[in-house]
Amino acid sequence: MIWCVFERVSQSNSRFNALDTLVVTAHSVKMPVGFGKHAITSRGRPLSVMAHFKKSIVEVKAEEHCSAHAQIIAITKVDNNPNYKAYRQGWKVRHPVQNLLEATGIDLANGEGIPILVRYQDHFRDYKIVVYQSLSCEDVRFEGQVESNKRINLLYDDIERHYHVITNLTVAMARNYVCKGCKKV
Repeated sequence: MIWCVFERVSQSNSRFNALDTLVVTAHSVKMPVGFGKHAITSRGRPLSVMAHFKKSIVEVKAEEHCSAHAQIIAITKVDNNPNYKAYRQGWKVRHPVQNLLEATGIDLANGEGIPILVRYQDHFRDYKIVVYQSLSCEDVRFEGQVESNKRINLLYDDIERHYHVITNLTVAMARNYVCKGCKKV
């Protein structure tokens, strides 16, 4: 934004002559761009950046088996497990992840897709698994066909091919209210 200030000292009886000197002062001001303390929205940022910024999204630190890590972290959050803080920070979670993979018979060597999510949902019948593909309520990649009040919300980053855990859906989506049943804001 450029502001121009025209300065001329004149009296009420004086006339402006086209040959008089005119002083023009131009100031270039960049308008501040902010997103507020709590209202961080995507605004074109990659999901990996948003997962790092938002406190309502747990950034899964595992390089491999991130879907299993995300499942374990989300379940400990929903169940108020005392290990949640350690799992969130990437500590002590390797053993529960290995137990989960052995119990479900899932081999993640060929990748993690919808069939793997279906197998997780079959294993965790007490939880409804919902995977979002972006920070939009309508952009659901997978929704388990289970009726349960315990809900696991995950965020899948297509570019990084990585899962993260959404701990608070309303805050993560930057909305005042999110209806979990019909996905309306």
